[in-house]
Amino acid sequence: MTLSEQQRLLRIEYEYEKSEFRRETELFGIGRKVKRGECWYPVAAGKTYYNALNRLAIEVMRSEDLDIEHAFEYGKRVAFFSKDATDHLHYFSFTATVSYVQEERMVVLLDAEEQAALLHQADHLGVQLSFDETTYHLMFDALARAINDKDGRLAAFRQLFYGSAKPQFSSSHIAPRLPWLNRSQEEAVDKVLRAKDVMIVHGPPGTGKTTTLVEAICEVLRREPQVMVCAQSNTAVDWISEQLSDRGIAVLRIGNPTRVTDKMLHNTYERRFEDHPDYSQLWAIRRTLRQMLSIPRRSRDSKHHQKVARLRERADELEIRIRQSLFDNSRVIACTLAGSAQATLMGWKCHTLFVDEAAQALEAACWIALPKCHRVIFAGDHCQLPPTVKSPQALRAGLGTSLMERIVEKHPAAVHLLTTQYRMNQELMRFPSSWFYKGQLKAAPEVSHRSIFDELDSALIWIESADSVSATMQDASSPAETLPSHMEEFVAGTFGRINKGEAQLTLRALLAYTQRVGLERLLSERVDIGIISPYRAQVQYLRRLIKAERALRPLRTAITINTVDAFQGQERDIIMVSMVRANEKGEIGFLRDLRRMNVAITRARSKLILIGHAETLCKHTFYDKLHAHCKVVQAADILSAHSSQNTSTP
Repeated sequence: MTLSEQQRLLRIEYEYEKSEFRRETELFGIGRKVKRGECWYPVAAGKTYYNALNRLAIEVMRSEDLDIEHAFEYGKRVAFFSKDATDHLHYFSFTATVSYVQEERMVVLLDAEEQAALLHQADHLGVQLSFDETTYHLMFDALARAINDKDGRLAAFRQLFYGSAKPQFSSSHIAPRLPWLNRSQEEAVDKVLRAKDVMIVHGPPGTGKTTTLVEAICEVLRREPQVMVCAQSNTAVDWISEQLSDRGIAVLRIGNPTRVTDKMLHNTYERRFEDHPDYSQLWAIRRTLRQMLSIPRRSRDSKHHQKVARLRERADELEIRIRQSLFDNSRVIACTLAGSAQATLMGWKCHTLFVDEAAQALEAACWIALPKCHRVIFAGDHCQLPPTVKSPQALRAGLGTSLMERIVEKHPAAVHLLTTQYRMNQELMRFPSSWFYKGQLKAAPEVSHRSIFDELDSALIWIESADSVSATMQDASSPAETLPSHMEEFVAGTFGRINKGEAQLTLRALLAYTQRVGLERLLSERVDIGIISPYRAQVQYLRRLIKAERALRPLRTAITINTVDAFQGQERDIIMVSMVRANEKGEIGFLRDLRRMNVAITRARSKLILIGHAETLCKHTFYDKLHAHCKVVQAADILSAHSSQNTSTP
């Protein structure tokens, strides 16, 4: 693989995603897009205003709460449309950029007041995600710079990642004493401080990667005036920014946060800009400028042009002064990898760049931020979620291999593995440690024997769904009920697969276990529960089932149901995984990507319940080994246990 090959594969991905977007836009109706979380309809256009950075913004509100996870977030491009009486969609000729999203309200940035007027006049207005070419262009430009750099820092990184150069570490160094960290974490911080060009903190689930990274940043800031912290997603940037802010470090968040808290908003560039003492003067000048520019040409006096020029010059001076003040008073500049290319950061550089969740970032995205630094510290876990690549051709050719993973393979001496994990008990940890981490993980003493029910309660269970089609359950108030077929069904589009019988079985297993432990105990001890499925259709079906179950209403706030990707970085006391795939051919689709399954099976603190069709899944060695490692329970046993508990309940 070369950087030129990266360019070629990125071009394939770009063309594939663009063509898929066009195809889906033409093929899918509005209802389908809404369910996929890619569209809000209907919406109402609210107030229009200029934000602190002098960008025209408009509020958009949706009137229906559909309890659907949406994909709108800061920086994404959106398109507006209206729907006529014959249900035809009419798209507006402009696109906009998301600035802020919170529940049923979104703020988007427009280019002209005429666009806002069109939205206010439109009937039956809707907004959907648009194909975003901006990030692709940033990645193409970044790769071109990396290829063409002759003797600068990018050329040095290129030699490290693709050539014969090797990472260098300082030997004359006094290691910091950090007794609140475990030994592997302390050694990781020490290695960060000694790294001269590149280093990787490899953090398996529950090993305190964020804690280690925060300590490393704090130690680096004892030696350097500023650092940059990036990640692929806004959520990841927000999380580490919040941890650093809690330590009293001045963080300047470039780009609006996904985690909308007062603390996070206060750290944003826009809010800090607005709070600066000189902002009121700048705002007054901008208002005067807008008023002068709105004067018709025939009504302007002879000095109009000079007045406008002087006002613009004064506004530019004030804006530069405010910006410089914000940067001078910040120790950490935090943004997404793509956000590092913003005009706000033009010309700004630091010695050290930290890239969190680096294993989830396309290599080209990392090259966007690399020109900002002299050395880079990657943190993440290449044994968990990989970068998202939609083109099968590009994926097969290696576009899904992250820069972090490439460095792990090429320079293992630059990698430090965190080995003590604080999430899973010993029984839950044993299999992922053996399969993914060469058995190097160990459970911290305080969690090694943790359980929900009692020590005799198996922490790791596989419920076999194969016999659920013929299993029955006797409810106290209803006749015997036969569950739907346990075989999977295909759902068009990226929803993938659904298995209604397995979803029903998941519900029955949850009811049986919560009744066994006791509702009062679950509530008093604040036990939280996560239900995961690799397929979005199954997630939505499970949400409907569990929302309709009266017995689970007291636990509603304690239960989270989502996809594997959405659970990355999270943990729960109890995790249930509905694996969906059940067919005669033994096809398991993207369950072959074991990194996703690693995420799913390492979210639980105390108990993991897998629901799956062993006959289909165990044709793959990984699932066969996992199945052998679990206590296997038949669906009929779960249903009969739930039935007897219902019968005995007065």
